[in-house]
Amino acid sequence: MFNDIGALELVTIVVLGILIFGPDKLPKVIQDVTGVIRKIRAFSDSAKQDIRSELGSEFKDFEFEDLNPKTFIRKQLTENEDLKELRSSFDLRKELNEVSDAVKGTETAVAPAAAAPPSAAATPVAGAPDLMKKPASPAQDQRARFDADAT
Repeated sequence: MFNDIGALELVTIVVLGILIFGPDKLPKVIQDVTGVIRKIRAFSDSAKQDIRSELGSEFKDFEFEDLNPKTFIRKQLTENEDLKELRSSFDLRKELNEVSDAVKGTETAVAPAAAAPPSAAATPVAGAPDLMKKPASPAQDQRARFDADAT
């Protein structure tokens, strides 16, 4: 209930309690507050039991925490068999490695076989630039002022 209260806040609450109620009345106030909290919890539990009994046997596994949207979405994503199968078939690291290898210019074993047949790779078209070969960098004074790949 009070999971986010630190030591400094707790000491501050105790000091304020002593200043407001005094050291003589503070234990009685604490007992009254804890009694009220117990009654509220008991009322809440009985209301939950009444709702469950009214819903019937179809909703035996119904939890009120499932009404929280975050919990509902998390439960649907983890328990759905189709999504589990899709998640297991999709390997993001493998896909990213293939893309980074393609960008860097290194070849993977699958990419050349799927890209073109061996006869097309062996006979380059006359006058066409070799896209697999890294172009030579121009001289310092001949460099372009813009990035040709970005335009």
